[in-house]
Amino acid sequence: MSLFHKLNPAIVPTSPREKLRASLGALTGILATGLVSTIALQSDASVPLLVAPMGASAVLLFAAPASPLAQPWSILGGNLIAAIIGVSCAKFLGAPLLAAAIAVSAAIAIMLMLNCLHPPSGAVALTAVLGGPAIQKAGYWFVLSPIALNSVILLVIALLFNNVTGRRYPHATPGSQPSRQGTADPAPSHRIGVVASDIEAVIQEQDEFIDVSPEDLDLLFHKAQIRAFERQTSAVTCSDIMSRDVIFATMGQSLKSVWRIFMTRHVKALPVVDANGKLAGIVGLEDFLENSVLSSDGSLKLGLGHRMLALFSKRQLPTRVDEIMQTRVQSAIPGTRITSLVSPMVDQGLDQMPVVDADNRLVGIVSQSDLLAALFQSELDQMAITRRR
Repeated sequence: MSLFHKLNPAIVPTSPREKLRASLGALTGILATGLVSTIALQSDASVPLLVAPMGASAVLLFAAPASPLAQPWSILGGNLIAAIIGVSCAKFLGAPLLAAAIAVSAAIAIMLMLNCLHPPSGAVALTAVLGGPAIQKAGYWFVLSPIALNSVILLVIALLFNNVTGRRYPHATPGSQPSRQGTADPAPSHRIGVVASDIEAVIQEQDEFIDVSPEDLDLLFHKAQIRAFERQTSAVTCSDIMSRDVIFATMGQSLKSVWRIFMTRHVKALPVVDANGKLAGIVGLEDFLENSVLSSDGSLKLGLGHRMLALFSKRQLPTRVDEIMQTRVQSAIPGTRITSLVSPMVDQGLDQMPVVDADNRLVGIVSQSDLLAALFQSELDQMAITRRR
């Protein structure tokens, strides 16, 4: 391996579009910060209108907005703390070199303790000590102007620019979805294999700062697991496992008749189609429970409170399935890989996944049982292939 490759950092490659986005963000951020600071401080200000560390902050805010080092508390807390420490060291320590060294080291220590580590803040502390007579004369005013002013303006521009250009900022990792029952358990697909506590334990054992949050690592690892499993089961699609003799309801069908289907066919959800066979919605047991109380023979037996509410609000009680069905339906196409159904059906608890063609006509349905059987069989097949090798 050449020296160049040894010294070349293993930075995750990004697309040309992302590189351009980051560059334009830095241009916008620094230009706006300089212009607003000029207006706020006036042209005759004795201290710099735009300090050099803001260039380093711009790199993080626009080129690495997902980094823990680029979050709002990091830039605001880090820069202000470093500025206060730097000014204090310049005032009370005589030797500039000693004051600069102590200012940077103390800023790092306090930023780590307060969880606001921001690398450009080290340059802020250094600037406060070695920035020249104007900064020395400004004293603690340097903390507010230009440090606080520059930091706030740059942060506001980063908030606007990143979100407008498709980068969520401040960065918030979705993480694993919670249990549908509202318990503290993670989603089913996050309970096996490597879990969040394993990642946190390894990070603690590493005992060094890693520029990515544990939540991001967990999310990336989970997606990598899904991707690897997709590669192993790439040939299995919805078309292979779906039921084609689909039980469904139609628009305008009475609630009583639909409820009888639930009772006799032992299903938990039914797709609802229009006159052309196109998927229009889905109705589940929860939809019935939210709208009525049903007797054991399948007839609607509306409660007194529900009747009174309808009477005083002059609302017609629901009698047709299209009046209580969910119109926002997650569906798949026959060619969808079954691994893509794991998150919605396992983590979100969808009982049925309607399968539609290019014209949105219902052609099949995948149940949780279908998915479980297919995944189990795929795992058995993979184990058999591994043993033969």
